Amino acid sequence: MKAKEGAMGKINWTRVLLGGLVAGAAGNVLMFAAWGLFTRPSLSAALEALGQPLQETVVSTVVGVMLGFLVMILVIWLYAAIRPRYGAGPKTALVAGVAAGLLFAVFPDIGWGLTLRLIPARVWATDAVVSLVVIVIATLLGAWVYKEEGA
Repeated sequence: MKAKEGAMGKINWTRVLLGGLVAGAAGNVLMFAAWGLFTRPSLSAALEALGQPLQETVVSTVVGVMLGFLVMILVIWLYAAIRPRYGAGPKTALVAGVAAGLLFAVFPDIGWGLTLRLIPARVWATDAVVSLVVIVIATLLGAWVYKEEGA
């Protein structure tokens, strides 16, 4: 059964991109701060104990920033896609942000934690919680920019 176009609304791709860029910028800034405060010290200590110092490069940083923007554009698309069912606003943004945080941060960290047992579970748990919080905050900001009408 085909939904009525007016009932479901069309996704405003310009606003998805704009909201995703806002969310990506906020997410990258917050993640760099949170990484430096919470994750880097414990991960660095764990790697040092294994004789493998943490190696952050320009390439890894640039790729991380680019992935941050791409993920947040996808999250704002998710927000736009679920708005017709859940309604516009922060509650729906929270749903999209938590879903994305679980998929892009928590579940991968659980996987890494189960696979790389030489790194303490608290490192992965810290990264999962920090990343989830950052993604939710960034999603709220990006969703605030998104509107279905106009550009």
